[in-house]
Amino acid sequence: MSLPLLAIACLLVITICYGGKCWLSPFGDCRKCRGMGHELKTDRKGRLKRGRDCRRCQATGKRIRVGRWIYNRAARTYRAGTR
Repeated sequence: MSLPLLAIACLLVITICYGGKCWLSPFGDCRKCRGMGHELKTDRKGRLKRGRDCRRCQATGKRIRVGRWIYNRAARTYRAGTR
C-alpha cells in the first residue's frame, strides 16, 4: 500500500471513530474547569475551597463536542431549507 493511501485510510478511520464518539457521547468535560463546574481556590491556610462557577459551561461541567456542534448546525440548516 502506498503512503498516500495509508494516510487517507488512517484519516478516514480517525474521522469515523470521532463521529461515533460524538454520536454516543455528545457532551465532554469542560476544558476550563475540567468537568468540576467551578474553579478551585485556596484559603489563607492553603486548603482547597470552592471558587466561582465556571462561565463557559454555566457550572454544569459539560460542554458540547465540536463534532456534535457541527452536526447540530448542519441538521438545523437542512431542516430549515426543506420546510
